[in-house]
Amino acid sequence: MLPDQPVIPMLSSLLQQLGLHPTRVSPVHGGDINQVFKVFKGDQAFFIKINEAAAFPGIMEKEARGLEALRIESLFKIPAVEAVGEWQGLQWLLLEWLTPAPRQTDFWKRFGEALAHQHLLKQSAFGWTEDNYIGRLPQSNRTHANWTDFYIQERIRPLVQVLVDTKQFSTEMLNRLEKLHAVIENEFPTEAPALLHGDLWSGNFSCTGDGYPTIFDPAVYAGHREMDIGMTQLFGGFDSSFMDAYQFYYPLENNWRKRLPLTQLYPILVHAALIGGHYVNEARSIIAAY
Repeated sequence: MLPDQPVIPMLSSLLQQLGLHPTRVSPVHGGDINQVFKVFKGDQAFFIKINEAAAFPGIMEKEARGLEALRIESLFKIPAVEAVGEWQGLQWLLLEWLTPAPRQTDFWKRFGEALAHQHLLKQSAFGWTEDNYIGRLPQSNRTHANWTDFYIQERIRPLVQVLVDTKQFSTEMLNRLEKLHAVIENEFPTEAPALLHGDLWSGNFSCTGDGYPTIFDPAVYAGHREMDIGMTQLFGGFDSSFMDAYQFYYPLENNWRKRLPLTQLYPILVHAALIGGHYVNEARSIIAAY
């Protein structure tokens, strides 16, 4: 977060530099690591998030590129990137404002169809063109030819190592990863890499005024599509008709529910590293179960 100082005057100066000349700036509820605002220029509205440039280097530009990747052929309404950059120690991301609205009767059908369509946009390798972030944590996206190597080396092992280094895991947990590697290799169906949102929980989607689902705050990478599905089932907030629609357009392979603990291990490890508490025990239990 930004240091204690008048943020809106700083933001107004930044917007003036961009030539936006706002008529009103209002804080928006819900920012986690960033401060977020709704900016008015006459009747037109924009969304802007800002942070210190040194706090999470490059996080705004990486998010902007992730959003642009998701916008390609998307059935979701993805907010357009208006501008992104740094100014006087700040980094900022200016987006199209999408007015939230109550969900219509076909919202979840549209959501399931849109996610299935996104996952059908196959990618060339597991990983991404650059590292990025999931929440406050750096996310390694070094590419791999197969899912198991990517998941263990770029997702699970780094966070298990963090928990070992902070004395929340014993070193035995690192030794268990060889067995977990074999389990993942045997359990996950072989599929081409899919374009993933990467952090698809209920706080990162909404409904627009025209009834379309919108997704935002991504942690984009190319991975196994069941990772996004696992996130939708982890913290709640997704109606069962969402899965019905997804399954209609792009059916999951058999036993996908059995694999949920494996897909949810990564976000649970993220929470364990950031928050600790019961998430540490949950992650330990999943790993120990195999």
